[in-house]
Amino acid sequence: MSLKDKIKSFLFPSAAKETEEPIAEELYIPEEAAVPEEDGAADETKLELSPDHPLNRLYNRRRQEVNRYLPSPRLCLDEDGVLPMELVEKEKKRLKTVLTSVCKARLKEVNNRNKQKTDSKGKDGEKEGKKKEAAELPPLDAFPYFFLSADKLYAWVIVFPPVGPGEEITREMLYEALVDKEIDYGVDTQMMDHVCRDERRYFNLFLIARGKPAFDGKNGNIVDNFPRVIERVLEVDEFGQVDYTALNQIRNVKQGQEICHLIRPTEGEPGRTVLDQEIPAKSGKSVPLPAGRNTEISEDGISLLASISGHVEFTGRSFHVKPVMDIPGNVDFSTGSITFFGDVNVHGDVLSGFTVQAMGNIHVDGVVEAGSTVEAGGDLVVVKGILGDGTTAIRAHRCVFSKYIENATIHVQENLQTDCIMNSKVYCDGEVQVRSGRGSIIGGRVWAAKKISATAVGAQSECKTSVILGGLPCTSFERESVQRELKELEMELEKLECQLDSPVKSSLLGKLRIKMSAADMKMRQLEEDLMNIKIDLEEKGGGRLECGIAYAGTEISFGSETLRLRRAERQCVAKMVCGEILLM
Repeated sequence: MSLKDKIKSFLFPSAAKETEEPIAEELYIPEEAAVPEEDGAADETKLELSPDHPLNRLYNRRRQEVNRYLPSPRLCLDEDGVLPMELVEKEKKRLKTVLTSVCKARLKEVNNRNKQKTDSKGKDGEKEGKKKEAAELPPLDAFPYFFLSADKLYAWVIVFPPVGPGEEITREMLYEALVDKEIDYGVDTQMMDHVCRDERRYFNLFLIARGKPAFDGKNGNIVDNFPRVIERVLEVDEFGQVDYTALNQIRNVKQGQEICHLIRPTEGEPGRTVLDQEIPAKSGKSVPLPAGRNTEISEDGISLLASISGHVEFTGRSFHVKPVMDIPGNVDFSTGSITFFGDVNVHGDVLSGFTVQAMGNIHVDGVVEAGSTVEAGGDLVVVKGILGDGTTAIRAHRCVFSKYIENATIHVQENLQTDCIMNSKVYCDGEVQVRSGRGSIIGGRVWAAKKISATAVGAQSECKTSVILGGLPCTSFERESVQRELKELEMELEKLECQLDSPVKSSLLGKLRIKMSAADMKMRQLEEDLMNIKIDLEEKGGGRLECGIAYAGTEISFGSETLRLRRAERQCVAKMVCGEILLM
């Protein structure tokens, strides 16, 4: 400023002010004036803008115009902390974009008005016309801008102050703008009044309306009274003993007893936007009751009931009730051999020479004696043990639990748990666990696909004890049986074809060829299963032996590789590494 201008501003302050007004935008504004007030820790619900943002420039103009302290802009979307954080983060980005556009437009209006006002102070000949034109300019009243969330559930308002002689924000102006935006639901009238009176009414964000979110209905649900999966885990006490009597897997149910019940789905609750538009809601999906064999649905459609008394089992996607045959004593001449389509519960022994076959589980409270045969479609539990003579055959399509196994042949497709195995042949497609009680494997051959764990393998007398790991022993054994069946059928076919033609021969040939076709299909399926599941021992090191001591005379085999122990190995862990059996 020149010396002349300084003197003039000192003598005529009002004139100096009038002279400088047109360049108000260029006046120096302290930097801290445009910086929002500090509220302590950073508020994640608050939108921060750069000092040169159009909103802060508008704020600086207003601050200069009123020439007094003004609260800094505060753009907080969630003062009460009730909105979802993901919504706040999303709307912050939208708000910044929208505000930039709105504030630029407002700033342009202000600049155009100031420019016209400046132009009105031109040459003396034009001064009166320009003043008249400036006087005809409409004043810039306060301007409320409503910001709606993307889902139209929330509406905020930010009010821009008037410029010059423009009208301050009033309740009527605010409500007229609300009507123009068609915001008609969930309006906070107290907040509306507050905005008009509050010291911070300008350049601040207020949540002015809240819609009602839609709530989808809950899906139907099934509440089970019987577990769908039975945990077959044996607990070993402090003395290393297992209570096999606690392993009865039969879950008895009486006729008419509830197995499970249905919780019906709920209806959805529609919502409304702040524009009073309905938000549709989805109703919950219903689920069917898992009804299986020997079950029925109650009249009200809520409960699944047992139609017979028996054993509850969940297989596939349904509950089934299997009939249970309860033998109060021994399986002997009084009962004869037993074949049953459900579960069998024997409270005594299975005596020598008798057979027990069941599609479900078999539970024997006593002993399975020499020369007997037991085959279970599920689990087999023998509380006192299996005492065979080399001809005793045991087969289970799931697990076998027995106190001890002696001189028997065992086929189990899942896992086997026992205290002792002596002079037996065991084929297991899962794990063999002999850790409780004596925990000994003595003599015979034990073949497991995954793992064999025992306290001791072999004996001090160096009796031959064979341990084989890997492959699928049960499946392999079944394949051998099918191969023998195929050979027998082929021999029978050859004999039949040598006979003279007759209607009987044709009928027999047809039946024989059907049997051969079925056996051939089964054979191919077994070979495919073996090919798909077989473990490459040399590359993957599948199969593992863990024992406290392995005595001399023990043979450990992985595929074609066999290791014979020459001395006792304590804390023995055997596995296949790079095609070689290693003791670790």
